[in-house]
Amino acid sequence: MHYVFKPKGVCAMQIDFDINDGIVSNTVFTGGCNGNLKAVSKLTDGMPAEKIESILLGNTCGMRDTSCADQFAKAVREAYNAEKELN
Repeated sequence: MHYVFKPKGVCAMQIDFDINDGIVSNTVFTGGCNGNLKAVSKLTDGMPAEKIESILLGNTCGMRDTSCADQFAKAVREAYNAEKELN
């Protein structure tokens, strides 16, 4: 299932990824810190949604109480829950 998420409070404007049987792949961030977010995408490719959430949830950026990684963790949880509802 392809999932599109509009993050809040961060530089990235959109996060796109696929989730199949709880496994996340093909993550693309639009906007944000290009190099860092490409690394996040590579490091999490093929990883279970629950593992991504456990690692990235709560990560902050500067004075913000969230980050692109934190928003990605929230997106992954949303997509995981939506996928479970479909099955």
